[in-house]
Amino acid sequence: MPLKPSSQTDSNPFPNYFSSEMTESDLRALEREYCSFGDTVHYLESPKIFSHCEGSFLFDTDEKPFLDLQMWYSAVNFGYANPRINAALAQQMGRLPQVASQYLHREKIELAARLGRYCEDCFGMKGRVHFNVGGSQAVEDALKLVRNSTHGKSLMFAFEGGYHGRTLGASAITSSYRYRRRFGHFSDRAQFIPFPYCFRCPFKQKRDECDLYCLKQFERLFDSEYYGVWDPKAGEAEYAAFFVEMIQGTGGYVIPPAGYFEQLQKILKARKILLVDDEIQMGIYRTGKFWAAEHFGVKPDIIVFGKALTNGMNPLSAIWAREELIQPSVFPPGSTHSTFASNPLGTAAALEVIKIVSEENFHAQVKARGELFLQGLRELKKQFPIIGDVDGLGLALRIEICQEDGFTPDKAMTDRLVDEAMLGNFDVDGKKFGLILDIGGYFKNVVTLAPSLMISNQEIELAISLLGQAFQRISRKK
Repeated sequence: MPLKPSSQTDSNPFPNYFSSEMTESDLRALEREYCSFGDTVHYLESPKIFSHCEGSFLFDTDEKPFLDLQMWYSAVNFGYANPRINAALAQQMGRLPQVASQYLHREKIELAARLGRYCEDCFGMKGRVHFNVGGSQAVEDALKLVRNSTHGKSLMFAFEGGYHGRTLGASAITSSYRYRRRFGHFSDRAQFIPFPYCFRCPFKQKRDECDLYCLKQFERLFDSEYYGVWDPKAGEAEYAAFFVEMIQGTGGYVIPPAGYFEQLQKILKARKILLVDDEIQMGIYRTGKFWAAEHFGVKPDIIVFGKALTNGMNPLSAIWAREELIQPSVFPPGSTHSTFASNPLGTAAALEVIKIVSEENFHAQVKARGELFLQGLRELKKQFPIIGDVDGLGLALRIEICQEDGFTPDKAMTDRLVDEAMLGNFDVDGKKFGLILDIGGYFKNVVTLAPSLMISNQEIELAISLLGQAFQRISRKK
């Protein structure tokens, strides 16, 4: 390996260890020695090294294109290296790339105003926007806001299958124990309520016949004080808020039945329990509307969002909350803080995202592309018995992989599919392609698809072709 350190000196604390001739195997050896494995990189035994990106594609060091159908966990909604967003960043770099978050800059004010006015028009409520740097941090801010407005109540409802982050507060309302097991948490763990996952209904009900049975099971918790959440004499719940994903992300892009969230909000309002809508994965047109909540007839008290707000170009997240919860007299300066909150590069990128979606009919475009993609997935389901379920809203799509009974989860087959896709040896018209997929779901047997919102019809056809080849291969290898 061309790794020859020179002696460290005061004038050169970082001697030149590296040669321009380093190979991929050299880089992998250094990564094994110096990089933490504590993040998500090593879900694959040998993670792929990519060299550049454009549109819907990542390219490896051999220039082979990999069609990305997860787009950085739905962060890059507007395509890799989007020229307009890159140009906005370059312009901001030349003018005001840095400023402490205790001061103001135009981009922060304009972005907050645009988002605030959109929510005011959408939900009929005045509110304010508060920035941070990542989804988990925004969830932490939302938890503070909830506690502050409910006189310190620390108990929350959340959904089974829900994911809200891995910081200590956020992991307490994330249903996966594995994120808490070795670390504990500083707040009370949420009470987890079954999500309306109709394909795998925990109550063994049928979607067309159940009359939202799962919701009635939640409502019964308030029938008597002895169910542990409600004091009927005081008319007060012990729980401050319900943190929800309108469509579950890591849980497997599970889409609820019509009417569920509208009725859930009525139950919560009657008990003075806040509704916090986590739009980190589904916001910014992933479902065909700016907020996923717009599909379901609800008016959240707080919205948490990030990821695609900057197209993944610079860390920026935020919460929107209605005025009563966040006005300066109740949530004053210093209530939360991050050195990089509302940073100029992030807000400039986000403003360009807002301008892009304002200039085109994104609702119609995403709806049409999603319907075309879902039609292709349904054709694949007809061909391959191991596909138990496909579903989608906008360009949030799912493929649930099962054993040949069409229901029993098959994690091993799902892993095999993703590994096969990463080999990069699918052939289409004489050209080699790879395919980037992501796994979610309660049993890790769901391929969650979040392609670029700018994906072309030709690229959708390519995606279906590549998926078909992948399913054909793993079906033969059983």
